[in-house]
Amino acid sequence: MSNPIDGFVVNKADIAFVGAELQRPECILAQPDGSLWSADARGGVVHIRPDGTQRLVTQSLDSSFAASTDEATRFTEGTLPNGLAFDADGSILISNFGTDRLERMTRDGETSVVLDTIDGTPIGKVNFVLRDSRGRIWLTISTRITNWMRAISPNIADGYVAVLDGKGARIVADGFHFTNEIRFDAREEWLYVVETTARRITRLRIGEDARVEEREIFGPADTGGFIDGIAFDAYGNLWGTHVMSDRIFALTPQGEMRIILDDDRPEPSKRLYEAFARDKATPELMLACGGDIAPWFASLTFGGTDLCNVYIGSLRGSRIPWFRSPVPGLPMAHWPRER
Repeated sequence: MSNPIDGFVVNKADIAFVGAELQRPECILAQPDGSLWSADARGGVVHIRPDGTQRLVTQSLDSSFAASTDEATRFTEGTLPNGLAFDADGSILISNFGTDRLERMTRDGETSVVLDTIDGTPIGKVNFVLRDSRGRIWLTISTRITNWMRAISPNIADGYVAVLDGKGARIVADGFHFTNEIRFDAREEWLYVVETTARRITRLRIGEDARVEEREIFGPADTGGFIDGIAFDAYGNLWGTHVMSDRIFALTPQGEMRIILDDDRPEPSKRLYEAFARDKATPELMLACGGDIAPWFASLTFGGTDLCNVYIGSLRGSRIPWFRSPVPGLPMAHWPRER
């Protein structure tokens, strides 16, 4: 069987948009009915219904925090939802990049803390969360440095992957260059880990008790850009985004790289990457980058009733671009496997 993405390229004319006046729609969850849930910088998640109408669900503290003024202030002023996942009961797990903890939010907004320390130590800048078919919760911590911008460096590798299961929370792999999104393959044999500032993807073979049995780079050692999000399709291609240089690429099952969508502005990106190589990247150089479709591609999500819609999350966009894929996405844990 030939690879369905052979020769597949997306142009701007192929792209439609959904949602309006969103703020930092970094991560998107899709449901079988065609609805979307998008992280939002206003402190919650936007539910976009199949008919295009939308509702912002803002986080509110559950009763366990009601008497704590310090906690309320930290929450209301600091919350910044980043990665999202559906828990088994339909509530939304939020890796909160602002409060530095993993949270659980009901669909009415009531929020509780799931995890903020491991072995008594603050977990750090939690970036992404993923639930597998066994109900285990996996999360990534980009860096242990409080001022995370200092970790945008070729010389810092203090990110890690942790798991939360019946035995509690523990670190399963460490030493990553700004750990970002993670995904399991179809058999949940390998966990694929984005290392943003290493510009590569590492994969971990997961054995019994969530132990890492092997660790290796998958695909190019340097993909040519800062990777942010990844997602598998049903054929086994691993799709990814380059944030700031705004590309969508795919790695075939053999690790060969294909560019699917390119909205890069080469000169600003070149200046950023040259400075980064000298450990001199600045916010100004970063902000000069980004295309027209949705500045700073962050994630991609397969959705629609047939899983052939590809939605692009972004850090600086206000709506969600989407296009049609020639192959459906790999269903996530919350999606019915029989389609």
